[in-house]
Amino acid sequence: MWGLVRYAPWRYTANIVLWASMWLLPVIPAFITREFFNRLDAEPGFNAVTLMALMIGYGLARLTVMAVGMINDILFAFRASSLLRRNMLRRLYEMPGAVAVHESPGDMISRYRDDVDHVEEALSWTVDMVGTFLLAIVAAVILLSIDPVLTILVFAPLVIVVAAAERMSGRIRRYRTAAREATGGITGMLGETFGSVQSIRVAGAEASTLAHFRRLNDGRRREMVRDRVLTATLESVFWNTVNIGVGLILILGASSMADGTLGIGDFALFVYFLDFVTDAGYFVGLFIAKFKQAGVSFDRMIDLLGGADPMRLVDRVDLHLTGDLPHLEPERVTAGDVLEEVVADGLTFSYPDTGSGVFDASFRLRRGTFTVVTGKVGSGKTTLLRSLLGLVPLQAGSITWNGEPVVQPDDFFVPPRSAYVPQVPRLFSLSLGDNLRLGRGDDNDRLNQAIRAAAFEEDLAAMPEGLDTMVGPLGVRLSGGQVQRTATARMFARNAELLVIDDLSSALDVETERTLWRRLFAEHAGATALVVSHRKPALLRADTILVMDEGRIVARGSYAELVATSPVFRQLANEVEAAES
Repeated sequence: MWGLVRYAPWRYTANIVLWASMWLLPVIPAFITREFFNRLDAEPGFNAVTLMALMIGYGLARLTVMAVGMINDILFAFRASSLLRRNMLRRLYEMPGAVAVHESPGDMISRYRDDVDHVEEALSWTVDMVGTFLLAIVAAVILLSIDPVLTILVFAPLVIVVAAAERMSGRIRRYRTAAREATGGITGMLGETFGSVQSIRVAGAEASTLAHFRRLNDGRRREMVRDRVLTATLESVFWNTVNIGVGLILILGASSMADGTLGIGDFALFVYFLDFVTDAGYFVGLFIAKFKQAGVSFDRMIDLLGGADPMRLVDRVDLHLTGDLPHLEPERVTAGDVLEEVVADGLTFSYPDTGSGVFDASFRLRRGTFTVVTGKVGSGKTTLLRSLLGLVPLQAGSITWNGEPVVQPDDFFVPPRSAYVPQVPRLFSLSLGDNLRLGRGDDNDRLNQAIRAAAFEEDLAAMPEGLDTMVGPLGVRLSGGQVQRTATARMFARNAELLVIDDLSSALDVETERTLWRRLFAEHAGATALVVSHRKPALLRADTILVMDEGRIVARGSYAELVATSPVFRQLANEVEAAES
């Protein structure tokens, strides 16, 4: 919390001043009320006009402070929540891309949205706590000077409320943690279901999917009911404690008035402050509960940092919330970026849950060469590409670029050095042109060249809105092949030194893939490419084929050499020949 305060200290200070004033301003009508009742049986000190003027002035002052305070609080809270979301996203991009997220997309959204909102709300309530504390001090000083016994009764409920909230803090955290995780499970399942509608229908799994959804909902209902019942119970305890205190004060106050030790104006002052102090007691109890719940939300956000320092959540960064967005500098190739040779030596990575991966993989990519990685399903082809690009953390091995060691592959293998098309590309819910530009200022001519190289120009011509065509969530308005070629065009638009492509075969027919390879060599002469493919057009064009089996490179050479020397490749080639014929 303190890190969020330090990000915008002046706004937070203004928040404290404004909302503390909101809590303290009621002291003014308290004294007006006391004087009014004290003078009922004496000479009038307030006439109706004076009283109305004072109360209207108080009301206008409080409304003004409230309006300014709300605006300032909104601006401060938005900065705080934006900082949390921005830093979580930045850390996500820093981690190896293929293993950065273990949570489902729905659960991630729940953490980015709901958990941040809970922290933002608790942070805003801290300024009210300052006002509550100041009001309690002022009220205590005033009331103690009138009647110490009644004053103790006024503040006794506040002590009981705080003690009750603190006593239940452990249960509050447990119930809120279970409720948030149950909600994350539901949102994650929904996201995966909507993203796999076709697979579910093909497998005839509608009934089992719905049954699983009901089980998750039943679990969430139980956890949410427990959480809400606990919160409602605490609220009831808070209010009932306060109301019992009010009753005792009224009884004792009436006795004091009867024996003349308490004037009617002083009693009115007690009753007036009683309302605010009881509200404060209720507020303090809720604040403690919300603060504990915010701790759960912080823990869930810290889980997304992948073991990094939790203070990374509140790193000071410029959010660019006002003014123009920063200009993205064009990618320029320096002398060191020009690829001559990439050497990978002993690359090793295995997935903790399965033990599969790549083991002791070594190869070299020289400028202008076309290298194809092939092998049966599950042999480690995709993991080999990910290991080179830093999308998974290497457990052993090294990489050099033009003889210089690459220390951080995930930071190094980016445009203009390399560009990558994954096996399952992702598009944003933007226009086709925006998906190709990714925020850069590429003109349409450059994009059209990339589109032609990706064999996508005929599809684009059939779209009435051209590059302004909205692709829908995850590119749902495009076919699988169109999504693949859009991602390939995006890669070509970066003019990278090294092109890395993971299995175009999964979404393209043989003829389209043949056209794409032909244009790659015709329009990007001298390009260096590392691709995964099992199709014959790619295998025949390859300068070197890397054959993988059970995570290891078991053979390498040209198509003709491998057919003659590698039983694994010969079997693959025969299967491809049979499938394509």
